[in-house]
Order: sequence, then C-alpha cells, then structure tokens
Amino acid sequence: MAATADDFGPTVYHVREGGRGVNFRVQDFSLWYGASRALWNNNLDIQSGLCTALIGPSGCGKSTLLRSMNRMNDLIDNLRTEGQMLLEDEPIFGATVDVIALRKRMGMVFQKPNPFPMSIFENVIYPLRVDGVNNRKLLTEVCEAALKGAALWDEVKNRLKDSALGLSGGQQQRLCIARAIAGNPEVLLMDEPCSALDPIATAKIEELINELKGRYTIVIVTHNLQQATRVADNTCFMYLGRLIEYGDTKAMFDKPRVQRTADYLSGRFG
Repeated sequence: MAATADDFGPTVYHVREGGRGVNFRVQDFSLWYGASRALWNNNLDIQSGLCTALIGPSGCGKSTLLRSMNRMNDLIDNLRTEGQMLLEDEPIFGATVDVIALRKRMGMVFQKPNPFPMSIFENVIYPLRVDGVNNRKLLTEVCEAALKGAALWDEVKNRLKDSALGLSGGQQQRLCIARAIAGNPEVLLMDEPCSALDPIATAKIEELINELKGRYTIVIVTHNLQQATRVADNTCFMYLGRLIEYGDTKAMFDKPRVQRTADYLSGRFG
C-alpha cells in the first residue's frame, strides 16, 4: 500500500540556534482544494535574514505552501485552510487582514519571468504607482536602488525607457526581483525562479540571492538540490504535503536524520 501523509511522525528539526529570530511562522497549517487535501498540519519557523529552501518531489506541496504565505492561493476556487501563518507574530489569515498590504510585505518572484508590457523604469516602480506615489525624484531614487539591489543597474541604466520585454530571460527575472524589492518587503518568496533560465543566468540569480540574504528573509522553492546547497541556509524537505525534515542545509545534506529524506537526497525517488 502506498504511503500517505498520516503514516509519518512529527517533523524532525535541527535548525541552527542563536543569533537569528523568527519572523514567519507556520502553525498546524493544512489546505484543501475542494475535497482534495494538499497540506497536512505543517509547522515551520522561518529564521529572519536567512534563505530557506523548500525541496521535495513534484506535487509534494512546496509551491502550495509558498503561495499560502502571501495568500496567493486565495485566488483559487473551493480552497479551504486550517491552522495559521504569522508574519512578525501577526496572523495573516482572517477576515480583517488587508491582503494587498500583506503582499507588499511578502514580495513574490514566480517560476517564469513576468515583466509587464511597459518600460523597465515603470516595471520597477510599479509597487509605488499602486500606492499613488508620483514624486519623480523619489521614483527615480527607488528605481536605481532596486535595480542596483537586483544587480541589474549597470546593464539597463541607459535604457530605462525601453520595453522590459526586450530584456533577456535572466535580465527579466532580475527585473522582477527589482520590482519585488522596490516595495520594500520583509520577505522574498521565490517559486523556482531559475527553472526557465540557462546556467549562466541561473548563476547570476543564485549570486543575487546570496547578496540579498540578510537584508531580506528569503524562501525559495527549488527542484535543484545543488541549488539548495548553494543558496539556502536552512532546508525543508516535503513529501505528500507534509514537512518531513527541516534544518541547517549542510547538516541535512551531510547527515539527514530521516530515512525518507536520505532516500530523496540520494536520488532513490523524486
């Protein structure tokens, strides 16, 4: 008989101690699409200023969990959740929560670059436009700072009026990161941000992630185990909608404490 989420014991934790607070918590969180259950009673403390990777086989719930963190899943019909998530100890689920404000605090970068059909400049400062900011000096300053933060300024500073659609795939993804950080979020959520990119562009995004750590808390979904070892401080292994093991990336990859984690990391399934 195939394993189900009910077959597993509690999540095994071995996260680094000291020096890092927690600014996002997942508490007994479950999710259903209609009658189909996708997430099972998950608990996770994400440490401030670090990069946490969510890994696991396709369909295990990584992106579902990530998209719940800024309530992107609210857009799906017949979706139901139980449990809670907290940003800086504030519950994010509830009738009184301003979802627009929440998503400004939780910047999102998707699997495929999604620049808007407008200029590079307007793409970057779009979050400020939504807030009604029209001060040209401020918009210019934010645009430059965000593009520098995304390691794209030197490549586009002389073509800010050009369409963002003319950029390469890797540049478009860095532009989307610039747009995300222009809104000054506390957390950056990245859903397989390199899966549509070539190795050179992937290396630039990974370098950027390492540079952004500390300034932002980053949560990244990745199928690339080597990528997790290169960018993530902590790693969470998911299977059948459940967190199986969560801990320091090097410790987990060197000596996983759960056999199913070891089997996945060694390529026995996935």
